[in-house]
Amino acid sequence: MAKKKHHDDDVALPSGQAPSGKEYDRDLHLLQIELVKLQREIIAANDKIVVIFEGRDAAGKDGIIKTLSEHLSAREIRVVALGKPSERDQAEWYFQRYVAQLPAAQEMVLFNRSWYNRAGVERVMKFCTDAQYEEFMNTVTDFEQLLVRSGIKLIKYYLDISKHEQKQRLESRLTDPLKQWKISPIDQQATKLWKPYSQARNVMLTRTHTPTTPWIVVHTDDKHAARINILRDLLGRLQYQGKDKNLALPDPEVLYAFDTVCIENGRLAP
Repeated sequence: MAKKKHHDDDVALPSGQAPSGKEYDRDLHLLQIELVKLQREIIAANDKIVVIFEGRDAAGKDGIIKTLSEHLSAREIRVVALGKPSERDQAEWYFQRYVAQLPAAQEMVLFNRSWYNRAGVERVMKFCTDAQYEEFMNTVTDFEQLLVRSGIKLIKYYLDISKHEQKQRLESRLTDPLKQWKISPIDQQATKLWKPYSQARNVMLTRTHTPTTPWIVVHTDDKHAARINILRDLLGRLQYQGKDKNLALPDPEVLYAFDTVCIENGRLAP
């Protein structure tokens, strides 16, 4: 890890350092300026961007989405967090309700959970059959390839959290009146079903990671480091005028491309 250097208020920390306090606020401010530049380019180039945020309960999906979107034009950025499928949804092609949420030109869509519900929550909680699960796993990469060929830029983040940190965050929801809306029956099963969720995650990442639509894993026990590094990575993956390339360098200890070795060596929370 790089040694800490003195820097002025308008200079970001080296990417290898986890910011906190004033350093976090400064880095976040600079990165959010870059996001405004990015959105200007998305509008000018008629781009269509999809960013997927998956991960265990309490891994920080809501926080990073709020951080990413709070200073962008609401007309050109949209957050999608679909609820329980209706009877009609269940009678349709599985991907159909997600297709309806895809971006138009000049738009970025952030999925707070996505079609990968079928590979995670639905699989573990037995909300889908084995046949439905296998059909999804056998077709999802083809579906994503179709999106990419149509001109959509697709980025997939998996937010990884330790069992201890997840337990603490879920317990805090019970006592914090501002987090009461986050409590759900699924939460109560999250730590009890830790191992099945780990197994489902491992299979999902292994079978749906491709060169065109890779999974990017993010360690999220440190919320500040996770948010800063996701923003750095996102900015690095998309092209726009006036990019500060020094800001678009994530810390590989916090964020990295998935590889099956991550499962074998315990880099992913076991």
